[in-house]
Parts: sequence; C-alpha cells; structure tokens
Amino acid sequence: MPKTAYYIPVGPIHPALKEPIRVEAEIEGEKVVRVDVKRGFAHRGIEYMGMKRNAIQTLYLSERICGICSISHPYAFVVAAEKALGIEAPPRAQYIRPIIAELERIHSHLLWLGVIAHEMGFDSLLFWIWKGREKVLDILELLTGNRINYSVFMIGGVRRDLKESHIKALKDMITYYWKFTEKMKEIMLSDPVYKARTRGVAQLSKELALKVNVVGPTARAAGLRMDIRQDIPYDAYADIDVRAVVPQDIVGEVRGDAYDITMVRIYEIEQSLDIIEYCVDNLPEGKILAIPNYVALLAKIRRTKGEAIGAHEAPRGEVVHYLKFDGRDGPSVWKVIAPSYNNINSWAPLLLGAEVADIPIVVAYIDPCLCCNDRVALLKTPEGKVLGYEYIHKKAVEKTRKIEREVRG
Repeated sequence: MPKTAYYIPVGPIHPALKEPIRVEAEIEGEKVVRVDVKRGFAHRGIEYMGMKRNAIQTLYLSERICGICSISHPYAFVVAAEKALGIEAPPRAQYIRPIIAELERIHSHLLWLGVIAHEMGFDSLLFWIWKGREKVLDILELLTGNRINYSVFMIGGVRRDLKESHIKALKDMITYYWKFTEKMKEIMLSDPVYKARTRGVAQLSKELALKVNVVGPTARAAGLRMDIRQDIPYDAYADIDVRAVVPQDIVGEVRGDAYDITMVRIYEIEQSLDIIEYCVDNLPEGKILAIPNYVALLAKIRRTKGEAIGAHEAPRGEVVHYLKFDGRDGPSVWKVIAPSYNNINSWAPLLLGAEVADIPIVVAYIDPCLCCNDRVALLKTPEGKVLGYEYIHKKAVEKTRKIEREVRG
C-alpha cells in the first residue's frame, strides 16, 4: 500500500520562528521526502541606507545588521575602509579589536550551545549554559558600555582603551571559562544521551559542505580547515598563528554531525580564551586611533578614491564587506555577505531523509541569522518581467476573498 505524503508549510510567520523564513516540506511517515527553503522576507535595505550616509554613520549602521554578530560586521567594515583609504590602525588598537571580537565569539557560541540543548528538550542545560554566558556579557559591558551593539570600532582604530581594571577582569573571566568549558565537555560531549541524540543527525559530508559552500563552524565540523583568521590574518591574528578547529584534530575522525559541531564550538571557546590571553599579555602601548578627529577623518574620506574588501571570521563564519569611495564622505557602493547566506544552502540536503523530530536540530545546526541575509525576493512572469507591488497586492486580495468564501461555505 503506497504511503501518503503530507505537506507541511512552516513560516514565514510562525510561533517557532524568531525571524521570517519559509520552509516547505513533504513527509511520508516520519521521513522528509521533499523540501524547499524560501528566503527574502527580511529585506531592510541596510546597504542602500548606508550609501546615503557618511562612513562613520554607516559604520554604526553596520552594527545593526545582526545583534549577535554586532562586532563582526563593523570589523569587516573597518578592515575594508582602511584598505580603501590607506589608513593603518595603531598596534594597540590592532590588539584590542581581536579581544572584543573573541569575547563576542564566546557569547555567540554559548548562545548556540544553549539553543541546541533547548531544541533537544534539555532545557535545564539551556538555562545553565545561558547563566554561564552572563559572565562574558558582563565583561563586554564593562569594556564597551553595552552588552550588544558595542560601538567601539572606528575607521583607523577603536574608540575605547583598556584599563588595568579591565585586564584584571579579563583574566578572571578566562579562569572562569576554562573551568566552564571542562564542565560542558563532561555534560555534552561525554553524556551518552546527548551523544545518542546528536550522532548521525544533520550529518554534513566534506564533499557536500564544499558543494553548497558552507562557512564557519558548519564547514569546520565537516572537516574543512577554513578560517579567515588563519587563511587571511589581519590585526593581531597575524601574530597569533590561529589554526582552524576541526574534529579530526580533536578525536581523530570527522562525521560532520550535530555532535561534531557541538565539539567544534566548545573547543573554539577555548581557542578564543587563548587568543584573548595572548592579546592581553602582549598589548602594545600607544594611541588607539590613527585619526582621532572625526572631521579630519571625513575630510580624508572625501579626498580619497578607492575600493577594497574586508573580511572577518564571525562566530557563524566569514563576513565580507565591499566598499567603494569616490569623492564623497560615505561609500558609493557597500555590499555585505554574511555567513547564513551560505550556510542556509545546507538545509535542504540535510533535511531530506531526516526524521520529523530532527528538523529543529537541522535548522539550528547552522545557527541561522535571517536578518543577516537582508535580501529581497523578486517574483517574475515566465517572460521574465518583474511583478510589481500592484500585481502582488491584487493577487493577495483575490486569495483573501477566496479563503473567505470557502470558510463561509
């Protein structure tokens, strides 16, 4: 007797989604047999707005692309701007920047580890991990004044210096998290229940990872030795010799599943602790801004014509910003690519053949950020004509009237 396929549409507005995306799946029994992922519901036009402002205003706008990665986008932005404008940040600023960036990586990874525990029903583990995450958020607030949207980076350096009291707090935090990660390894990596729930789930092979072009921990969990800090080092990362964290270096094998990505993220937290400690112990003396006067900085931008690409290894993967300056005080072209734009490509192949109960784990696997996509979806006729607002509105009204008639009988 043939099985019946059931169609399950999720999103773009759904209680289980914190951001809008549409996943259309067909299931036979407990298996997903067809899936289609549709995005483009979160277009806010940030790049367009940034090209209407001066470079300093656009820098702060870049922080609003993503709340969790609110240092990653400014980092890529200032790297690109400094290349295009011929500005070099002072050595002290080049060491402060990675400290802030690695603090953000710790808090982002802890957030994900709590979320993946929640998706499996381990809410006690979620609360324990997020309680531990408060420590790094307190340190970020101490150093920058904010828990997110730190507003600390500037073209040519940073806006806030580190004090001795900050350095002591950082070292205390490092000690705290070394103990915390050891406990996480015991609870998550050594627990037979957690291992049984994650081994073989959301399994991404190295070949598939390359084919769908995933980045960040998603790629590294599949065994790909990819990391912008390793491949194209910048600021203090060039002095640290960062190596990508991959499962084969930890346990000698790669499965590319939810267990491996859990392992990668825990060990990346420890790597971040090492980077922060190195930067604190080797922090150069001197100024923190190449051009402290913002009026002078904007004047230099108006006098300069150039373009460049800046990249930063964000917690979710590589963030890339392209900037072009051509005689005004802001970018004439600004283009952003965030890691979720790549990583969402893995959803469809990972969901095919998955159990219905594993769908939340597959979705959470890549740590998606839909606002980072910031893309608009265009509807076209078979002849290639883009359908405008009037047509879409007309069709929406017709569909609403049809549903009303069906409901009323």
